Amino acid sequence: MAGKSALDRSGRMGKVKRLVVKVGSRIVAGGSNQLDRRVLRRLADDVVELRRRGLDVALVSSGAVAAGMGRLGLKNRPTAITELQAVAAVGQNLLVSTYESLFKRHGVAVGQVLLTAEDMLDDRQRYLNLRNTFRQLFAYGVVPVINENDSVAVAELKRTFGENDALAAYVANLIRAELLVIFSDVEGLYRAYGRDGPEGEIIATVDGSTDLDKLAIGRATSHVGRGGMQTKVRAARLLMACGEMTVIAHGNRHRLLDILEGKPLGTLFAPARKRLGSRKRWIGFASPCKGSLTVDSGAERAITMQGRSLLPAGVVDHEGSFAPGDVVRVENTKSTEVARGLTRYASEEIGKIRGKSSPDVERLLGRPALEVIHRDDMVLI
Repeated sequence: MAGKSALDRSGRMGKVKRLVVKVGSRIVAGGSNQLDRRVLRRLADDVVELRRRGLDVALVSSGAVAAGMGRLGLKNRPTAITELQAVAAVGQNLLVSTYESLFKRHGVAVGQVLLTAEDMLDDRQRYLNLRNTFRQLFAYGVVPVINENDSVAVAELKRTFGENDALAAYVANLIRAELLVIFSDVEGLYRAYGRDGPEGEIIATVDGSTDLDKLAIGRATSHVGRGGMQTKVRAARLLMACGEMTVIAHGNRHRLLDILEGKPLGTLFAPARKRLGSRKRWIGFASPCKGSLTVDSGAERAITMQGRSLLPAGVVDHEGSFAPGDVVRVENTKSTEVARGLTRYASEEIGKIRGKSSPDVERLLGRPALEVIHRDDMVLI
């Protein structure tokens, strides 16, 4: 079984042509808030080798706040927004200049990309422009170095990604990377987490049959980072739903080249479905939801198990104010999100036709009845 699993991972990795590597603060800056050039040099060497093999690689690097703390002599991560912004402004320059010097040794250029949630979630044209920018960076042979724009974000908990694990997943989704590698200070996802940290064995592979909700997944313990295993698993789940892979591994003990060669390191999150096209990725994971629809059990089965469209008769409730063409969540009667899609009706119309048959809808609205969400405009969550 172990041999078969190793062969399966090796085969999966052999198909990767584009990947995103996310490096956590504890790996970038260690425990002393000083950038660890030894670790970053090894990472840069591996990225350059992968590029030589024909792969596109983008880096999502934490560490700006940690590096700024080190330069300013701060022992504890600031909590005030203005303090965080100032510290990040100092550290971001240190971080990017370090990457620049390490890649320059190989004659490879890096490009700094600072992102906020608005860049990737609020406007499809901006989303497409950003995707084209990454495409051109790869065409120029540049390694993008990406971070959340802490230094100009207005409210950390309001409109930014909150931590770079989520940002890395959105970037991977945006550029259609087949793989996201998350380097942290843990060796993978453990089966249990106690008061003092991980317990038991590492889960080698997570797939659609793994019930992650039953695992007591650990929270962040670092004084410089914001994420924890929970944020990493959420990022991995997003990409599983897009049909892509994620590996959570140890940034000091595991090498990027070894992971791409299929060695059984860390935890592999296998795709839960075939790869989504660009349009459905936007609908499901890169567009703000304007409201929600609650559906009955019959409609839930039809859209999740039978691949059917959502009809007015299956809608039992709705929330929010939305117009035709807006993205809305589809929830079951237990308030669990099961899908997202483009609604063909405004919220005011849904209030009139929910639970109605097609003839009743035509009579109430004076025009032929439509699907509330066509299956071609729907993404299962």
